[in-house]
Amino acid sequence: MGQGPRGAGRLLPLLLLLGLARVATGAAGADDVCATCHEHATCEQREGKKMCMCKYGFAGNGRTQCVDKNECQFGATVVCGNHTSCHNTLGGFYCICLEGYRATNNNKTFIPNDGTFCTDIDECEVSGMCRHGGRCVNTHGSFECYCMDGYLPKNGPEPFHPTRDATSCTEIDCGTPPEVPDGYIIGNYTSRLGSQVHYACKEGFFSVPEDTVSSCTPLGTWESPKLNCQEINCGRPPEVQHAILVGNHSSKLGSVAHYVCQEGFESPGGKITSVCTEKGTWRESTLTCTEIITEIIDVSVFNNTCVRWQINPGRINSKIVYVIYIKGQRLDPMESVHEKTVNLTTDSRTPEVCLDLYQATNYTMSISTAPPRRSVPATIGFQTAEDDLLEDDGIFNISIFNEACLKLNRRSRKVGSERTYQFKVLGQRWYLNNFYHVTSFNFTTRERTPVVCLDLYPATDYTVNITLLGSAEQYSVQMTITTAPAVKQTIGNISIVNETCLRWRSMMTADIEEMYLFHIQGQRWYQKEFAQEMIFNITTSSQTPEICLDLHPGTNYSISVQALSSEFPVVVSLTTQITEPPLPEVDFFTVHGGPLPRLRLRKAKERNGPISSYQVIVLPLAFQSTFSCDSEGATSFFSNASDANGYVAAELLAKDVPDDAMEIAIGDRLYYGKYYNAPLKTGNDYCIILRITSEWNKMRRYSCAVWAQVKDCRWALREKDALLLGQML
Repeated sequence: MGQGPRGAGRLLPLLLLLGLARVATGAAGADDVCATCHEHATCEQREGKKMCMCKYGFAGNGRTQCVDKNECQFGATVVCGNHTSCHNTLGGFYCICLEGYRATNNNKTFIPNDGTFCTDIDECEVSGMCRHGGRCVNTHGSFECYCMDGYLPKNGPEPFHPTRDATSCTEIDCGTPPEVPDGYIIGNYTSRLGSQVHYACKEGFFSVPEDTVSSCTPLGTWESPKLNCQEINCGRPPEVQHAILVGNHSSKLGSVAHYVCQEGFESPGGKITSVCTEKGTWRESTLTCTEIITEIIDVSVFNNTCVRWQINPGRINSKIVYVIYIKGQRLDPMESVHEKTVNLTTDSRTPEVCLDLYQATNYTMSISTAPPRRSVPATIGFQTAEDDLLEDDGIFNISIFNEACLKLNRRSRKVGSERTYQFKVLGQRWYLNNFYHVTSFNFTTRERTPVVCLDLYPATDYTVNITLLGSAEQYSVQMTITTAPAVKQTIGNISIVNETCLRWRSMMTADIEEMYLFHIQGQRWYQKEFAQEMIFNITTSSQTPEICLDLHPGTNYSISVQALSSEFPVVVSLTTQITEPPLPEVDFFTVHGGPLPRLRLRKAKERNGPISSYQVIVLPLAFQSTFSCDSEGATSFFSNASDANGYVAAELLAKDVPDDAMEIAIGDRLYYGKYYNAPLKTGNDYCIILRITSEWNKMRRYSCAVWAQVKDCRWALREKDALLLGQML
């Protein structure tokens, strides 16, 4: 009870406030309901009452809430139709046809309450949708592009959409053909579909088959060439019957192998050689070694025991070994038979020999050559004189055998008497002014036919004076001996120094002067008419002689060196390096703004080595003074890092340049070798350079000449000029 009045007291103010609020509300509604409508609502009179209604496109109570209605929430196809996109707006929406479609009312947007809908557009009816070289194919609402024959998509695969894929069709250009190791491209070519390039091997290389073809394919790539260039190696030179291969030799292209006929054979037609050809085989000589048959004629006896004869072999190319067989029948029955065989080696055409024969003896003598040489033997019969002296009167005669051995034959029948002989020996060489060999000695013996062998130098003329000492009258005999050249080699460790110098070691006695004979022959495989031959000699006492030769560049040499004291020469092969080719012969032009005349290319002489190619280099005029002819950095037009760099416009192999010259037009848009002859850019200044390249034995040399200067270029090659040039090449 106590709580009631207090609770009532608290509710009274609240009730009063609510009542006032109702009174106030009722008063306002009565006056203007429309004033309470939401901003997106309208006030409408319905059944005698004013009401707030949300506008079209909004939903709510009209007074406190009118929220935008999203008509697109049910999907574009439901609201707008097929191939559309629905876009909601505040209180409304609109429709747009998808790409590849258009509204039938021809407006960009529409509301499908008037029967408007989206229909397919055939983009392929619009010219150039796929651009040059493309073929357009329509799908519903879009199109795709395929490239026609002779074209490929520039970026990415096909089909493609030019806008979406940012690509287009470009004409097939296979670019620079693939390189073949140690090979080159024959002639000029284009890089368009179906174009062909022909390959061949460089000089010094070969392939089977010899050339192949690569074609530009529809894929925009070149077929892989099947040329397999291998360095020419002819291997070991062929055997020549009855001949010996001499000297060092190479098996590379142009190498020359030299032959010497064996003992008893000769080559009447000249020297026998074989040459390594470009086919990797040796071109054999037509010459052969024929057997020498020596005819021994005009045999005669002199000084009682000496024999002389002549030979008629046609030609002597070496020493001959003669076999002299003697058989004697003495008148004295105590010593009835004297039989012996003596060998004599000499290159004389009138050989002679003194023999140790018995007195008063009938002899039969047969002379022939030793195998393998053949001869027609000669036979002679004679009788030696009878010795009437019974006492030792000091008279004696001498016979020579084995070249340096002497047999002394005293004309005494006494046995056991001791005698002393004095020998004085003086040797000289006809080809050396300061050569002397002097020796003397005494020789004491009891023998009636003693033998003394002298230590003599080879290839030397000796005078031997022999005096019998102790006799009543001093008796002397003087004779001459010419020693043959040494049968052993006296030149050792020969080597090539600084390309054109020779150094060797002499195996002769130190400080003895020697003469060396040089026979030098030079040939060039690339210049058949070239031939160089030199014959000379030098004299030196050095144990390590050295000589530098005056040789031509780019040449194969065969050098024979022979010490005149030796029978055998040493043959070495030497190849000199090439030097810069001769400067190009050009007709210089300067052009200001007008057309550039045709440039006339003349073939250069191969004086310093084989010329391999001619290059046409286009260079910015400002760089002419800094251009280095031997620079190998020049690239093709498409390999340039910037427009400021020069480039090789054309490369022609020497074998493709006619002897009567040819013309070149700058900028004909053809490929020469692997280089593109691009048109000159308008307004630029250029320098045109002709470069000749000489290449051999893994060495390159260059020479250059300025061909033309073009200032303020305003010219492009006319199409008929390019066609004419293509027909010429």
